[in-house]
Amino acid sequence: MLFDALQEKLDKTFRDLRGVGKLSEKNIEDALREIRLALLEADVEFSIAKEFIGNIREQAVGVDVLKSIKPGEQIVKIFRDELAKLLGSENVPLDLETKDGSPTRILVCGLNGAGKTTSSAKLALRLKKQGRRPVLIACDLYRPAAIDQLATLAGQVDVPAYLPDRSEKNVTKSAGEAIKWIAANHPECDTFIFDTAGRQELDDALIDELKDVHKFIEPHETLLVADAATGQAAVSVAERFDEAVGLTGIVLSKLDGDARGGASLSMRAATGTPIKFIGEGEKMEDFTEFHPQRMADRILGMGDVVSLVEQAADKIDEKDAMRSIKRMSSGQFDFNDFLDQMKMLKKLGPLEGLMGLIPGMGKLKKQIPAGALDPKKFARQEAIVLSMTPYERGKPGIIKGSRRRRIANGSGTTIIEVNQLIKQFTQMQKMMKGKGKMSKLMKQLGADAEAEGGAAAGLGGGLPGGGKMPDMKEMEKMMKQMSGGKGLPDMSNLFGKK
Repeated sequence: MLFDALQEKLDKTFRDLRGVGKLSEKNIEDALREIRLALLEADVEFSIAKEFIGNIREQAVGVDVLKSIKPGEQIVKIFRDELAKLLGSENVPLDLETKDGSPTRILVCGLNGAGKTTSSAKLALRLKKQGRRPVLIACDLYRPAAIDQLATLAGQVDVPAYLPDRSEKNVTKSAGEAIKWIAANHPECDTFIFDTAGRQELDDALIDELKDVHKFIEPHETLLVADAATGQAAVSVAERFDEAVGLTGIVLSKLDGDARGGASLSMRAATGTPIKFIGEGEKMEDFTEFHPQRMADRILGMGDVVSLVEQAADKIDEKDAMRSIKRMSSGQFDFNDFLDQMKMLKKLGPLEGLMGLIPGMGKLKKQIPAGALDPKKFARQEAIVLSMTPYERGKPGIIKGSRRRRIANGSGTTIIEVNQLIKQFTQMQKMMKGKGKMSKLMKQLGADAEAEGGAAAGLGGGLPGGGKMPDMKEMEKMMKQMSGGKGLPDMSNLFGKK
């Protein structure tokens, strides 16, 4: 996952600092050297990394830090605050208000392969859920496939789309035709999203064309979609686009990719343009607002419980979640519940990404065998459960030899896989019924859900599910108790042996 390597190196450096009884300027310099190397290896631009380390050094060698009871913790806090500042300090939402009440115009730009078209559709879906009435406009007149892709994605998110005449090569003229078409066919639309053409490389022709269409459209928002895994070139690309059209926001796509990702940390500092959204998956719903403080916590392995709660409230049915939590907290859940939980997890997105939102889960991930979180493995497990009879799902204890062979044959899996799944399920049952940290967490969640009258009621205030927001500090404390610190349970068996 993105930032994993950086997170691991930072974790080791700060762990070493915390282990030092008394800090000296030499201790701090050694740590800063390691941090600087970690940032450079992660593709953070050199001058930005240098300035970042300088800011930390200035605060870290202060008397208050060196003489504090926990100087190592103080430096971690300084690093976190500076990292959040580098990323923008505060969330900057889209500016959708217009002075005369006319439709909001959003121009989306970027290089080929960055994910412009997909991000445009994801943005349209997000705005639609917020009560807006968006329309997608294809402005890539060079690649017929881009027009077809936009049409397909518009159908998926159920918003209208303007598809230009394929013989037209003048983008400005095409944009004008789009505005006329919307006025005649979809006057209710209040947000126009223009998906512009990209190139493999940033050339003068692309910039000139972008300047022309930008001048004609006069967008309220100009968003650069940048692949989060792009290397050092990302900074120069962002600077060039900003110079040409004056960016108002950056969208980091493919944040769930396996790469260093440090260049994405540099774009905000290099252009002064806020990162407004991040894309963390292939689904249209995998598109969220960017919060610098939360991202800083994730990079430091501190998790992001607030985002986890927001995702759950947005994507999971509250009645289903409440029922599942109550059954798990009672230790009475069966394979029917297991199947329901798998469906809910799929709605939330890739498991590796979810684990990054839970405090302390970086340590737990090391216990999990390689490939254990592969979506294909979960698809095979789902097939196994679906091959059970309703009676077997409700009474897992009766699934013995002949039944296991039948289930393996019916699901296209092996009897070894069936045995492993049943073993993992049994161990999870024991963990929930026991007196350990996992059991306490589930019992607490179950009590909260029942007291609030619904899972989303316990997860919700101001969120899509509605209701009362839980005490996030308490939630975070429970998560940390379950997944970090002393007594971390060995959960590798729950995911299958290597």
